[in-house]
Amino acid sequence: MSKREAIARYNLIIKKLRKCPANFVDIANYLALESEIQEYDFNVSIRTFQRDRKDIFSIYNIDIQYDFIQKVYYIDQEEQPELNERILEAFDTFNALNLTDRLSNYIHFEKRKPRGTEHLYGLLHAIKNQIQIKFVYQKYWEDGLTNRHVEPYALKEFKNRWYLLAKDLKNVQIKSFALDRLSELEILKKKFEFPKNFDVNEHYRYCFGIISPNSDKPEEVILSFNPLQGKYIKSLPLHESQILLIDNGDEVRVKLKLFLTHDFFMELLSYGNDMKVIAPSSLIKDLKTTAKNILDIYTE
Repeated sequence: MSKREAIARYNLIIKKLRKCPANFVDIANYLALESEIQEYDFNVSIRTFQRDRKDIFSIYNIDIQYDFIQKVYYIDQEEQPELNERILEAFDTFNALNLTDRLSNYIHFEKRKPRGTEHLYGLLHAIKNQIQIKFVYQKYWEDGLTNRHVEPYALKEFKNRWYLLAKDLKNVQIKSFALDRLSELEILKKKFEFPKNFDVNEHYRYCFGIISPNSDKPEEVILSFNPLQGKYIKSLPLHESQILLIDNGDEVRVKLKLFLTHDFFMELLSYGNDMKVIAPSSLIKDLKTTAKNILDIYTE
């Protein structure tokens, strides 16, 4: 059996179990049917299937478990649901791109520079094992490069970019570094002790994006969207604290609790006149000032 055939069989098994749990007979029958349709031999014995489970976990990190009560196999998505969703999303993308012969005829890729994902494995190794790292960093607002020596704490994704959260040993401050502006990564031999009072989830709990809190307490924000924009806001919430207050033919109104960082302010500006800020008054004032400044640019 070719490696391509085995990979295709793994894909079919994952596809089957993502829809619903199934016993081995159901899985075997499904693979037999796909063998006829695709003219490949996907048929497996129970022994081969158990080996496939191990291979699928090793390759995709997708855990196929067995329910001894129901006597069915299933993909566990309850533990670390965000991680599992992203793994399966990456699997879908990989599977689709891998099966397409001429991508340019069917898929239009976003033109962009590399996102620094080549550093993910090394950074995760350093974070997990609490090892100090060094790298060269380029800030957008500075021309020169700087050498950084840090203790890496976590990785964070925001708007399709990856960031490293780390303590800069030069001034002993926790900062975020964009991976696409990071180069010459060096994993040192020196270990560090992770601070007991630091929790990355708590650190970003009331943050929008990657900018750290800029005040002592988060604020309550109430936003009103027109019905069309409101549909997008309901399907993809702005923040995990989002609560729906009003949903009718006139508006969709939501409440958030977060810090009023620059990231969040720029996000609000992107909605233009599809959104109105109801509270707090300080945010309304800042938006009015920015709107006036934009108007002044185009006023002769």
